[in-house]
Amino acid sequence: MIFSLFSGSNYTIDFVLNGKKDDPILVSEKYLQDLPAFIKDSIEKAPDKTMVINRDTLNIDSTYVFSNKVVKIYSGKQKSDGLLPTCKSTLLDLILPLMAYLAFFCGLMELLIISGASQKLAKILSPVFVKVFPSIPKNHPSISYMTLNFAANFLGLDSAATPFGLKAMESLQEINPEKDKASDAQIMFMCLHASGLTLIATSIIGYRAAAGAANPADVMLPCIITSFIGTIAAFLIVGIKQKINFKSASLVAGLMGMIGAIIGLLMYVNHLDLIGKNYFTSNLSALILVVIIVFTLILSFVKEKKFTEANTTVYEAFVVGANNGVKTGVTIFPYVLGMLVAISLFRNSGLFEIISNWIAFGFSNMGVSKEITDALPVAMLRPFSSAGSRGFLIDSMNTFGADSMTGRLSSIFQCSAESTFYVIAVYFGSVNIKNTRYALGTMLLVDVICVITAIFVASWFFVK
Repeated sequence: MIFSLFSGSNYTIDFVLNGKKDDPILVSEKYLQDLPAFIKDSIEKAPDKTMVINRDTLNIDSTYVFSNKVVKIYSGKQKSDGLLPTCKSTLLDLILPLMAYLAFFCGLMELLIISGASQKLAKILSPVFVKVFPSIPKNHPSISYMTLNFAANFLGLDSAATPFGLKAMESLQEINPEKDKASDAQIMFMCLHASGLTLIATSIIGYRAAAGAANPADVMLPCIITSFIGTIAAFLIVGIKQKINFKSASLVAGLMGMIGAIIGLLMYVNHLDLIGKNYFTSNLSALILVVIIVFTLILSFVKEKKFTEANTTVYEAFVVGANNGVKTGVTIFPYVLGMLVAISLFRNSGLFEIISNWIAFGFSNMGVSKEITDALPVAMLRPFSSAGSRGFLIDSMNTFGADSMTGRLSSIFQCSAESTFYVIAVYFGSVNIKNTRYALGTMLLVDVICVITAIFVASWFFVK
């Protein structure tokens, strides 16, 4: 790359800086007379002065476009946005929408706090949470925030999960004795959050339906099983590290209750026909979110006396919470920007593709099916970028078919894990924690467990 930069014969740096995802990559320019005769003749005869050469063995198209006395040669497609477009899209497409979500849901959280609802929720769940988070005082507000975050993730409410999670991190930071170092409670919360336990995989079902899957919801049960095993693994790994008492009666009861609820919902969903499953998965999460919003507003007006005692009104309290949400968005912006720019450079440098190809090569030599290795790019990119792995998911379904083993396994990979580096940047960045201790290592280990589990579960469900 460096040699070709100074030789002036190839473009090797510009696309890394200015290129946009899926755009053809300009690799060089040549005069028409310098091209091989068959390419020159084809370009001159083409009405649009364009020629495309498909190299099937490499799955790369080379496009020759004649314009302004020179032929521009394009080869391959941009893997992700370049550095400058990444900076722009991070602000416009990620941070600004996130700030809007944060403003709205943090406003609702302020209403729940002043109305007393969050304290009551914390009191109800304290017997279980004090066992999982022994360093958190009984009835602490962070318990209700974490509960809402877990519930939002469980139901696929991504827009609500992040504000609730950030509020939980801020609350946990208040009782953190070392402000620049992650506490045990924060690490446990982060690892459980990142394990990605999901019941309603709405987005995955939507992608599969758009790709023409015969039964878009057929990966829902494998997604739930994989993410549940990942959650249990995260709890055990962190729990052992933090010496949590796993024999606690309240802890066992809470765990069994969660397992029972999941099994009950699975049994209900499993008896539905295709239309029923699609209806259920598409509407339940939205309905739950609407119920939460309406409940919060009604409760706030019913408990208006509490707002008066706090020298505020329902509207003013919402505005205060919304302002706090905007401030949180501004705080996390540099962390998210730095992480996404690093990922852009990593992907466009070709290093990710080299590593991915070598891993796939290694697995294939171990006898792993090609259908599995073809889905690995989704698993590899998922910890770095949800959007990037989503692109690989859609590409795998378009290339191999939505109902292929590769398409289904890619869907499970996408659903059963979290964007680890993004979560680390956003959540710890929001409270200015520099030392994350063993959080990153544990979260990546859980990602690996989810990948292995997904392969076994997909093979169990879909290999005949």
